[in-house]
Amino acid sequence: MSATGPVTAPAGAAGSGDLPSPKPAWYRRRAAVVGAVVAVVLAVTVVSDLPQHTSIAQQISDETTVIGEIKTDASSCIFAVKEAFGFYSDERNGTLTASDRTALPGLLASDQAACSFTNEDVYDLSNIEVPGGAAGRDMGEVVNSVTLWVTSDALAAITAIISLTTQPTNAAQLRALAKAERYLASDRTAVASEIHSADVALDGANLLGPGLPSLPLPASGS
Repeated sequence: MSATGPVTAPAGAAGSGDLPSPKPAWYRRRAAVVGAVVAVVLAVTVVSDLPQHTSIAQQISDETTVIGEIKTDASSCIFAVKEAFGFYSDERNGTLTASDRTALPGLLASDQAACSFTNEDVYDLSNIEVPGGAAGRDMGEVVNSVTLWVTSDALAAITAIISLTTQPTNAAQLRALAKAERYLASDRTAVASEIHSADVALDGANLLGPGLPSLPLPASGS
């Protein structure tokens, strides 16, 4: 993968040794993100999930619009985490050029920011209004899970990758990446399940998912 762009020091780069890198100020631990996201989604859903007299066809249209908003708001992070894994693969395979290595810190720092709440799209994702109706609760859970996938799972993976590009044998960061990969997979599965539940609630609407990619499974760590 060819790397181009401005060079800046990554916000999450680690120091020497096996100590985990300090978390940037905007980095949120998974537990905190879960609580924050659930609170937002519940608040929106409680407000919106009032008795409504709309047709199934209209509800399908409404939920399709929500999925489109989710996909749009998550797209920059999806691109970023795929790019970060691509860079990491190139680094491990020894295919990065000297110019790639020079640009890599700045590019990974940008990828990291794309999955944080400093990205306006991510903020918008966490504030999507979910309409009521038969699938309202299920769609609220989709917003919850995708926001968690972006702001906890993808962000944690990129933060670990930043450290591993300079400290490839850092045991703590290898474990952190393996853990993030597991969460990326499990939360992606949760989104698929929640979309299926929404389909059932809407009499087989065949809703499309938001397009979360399948990323590498853990190769090491626990």
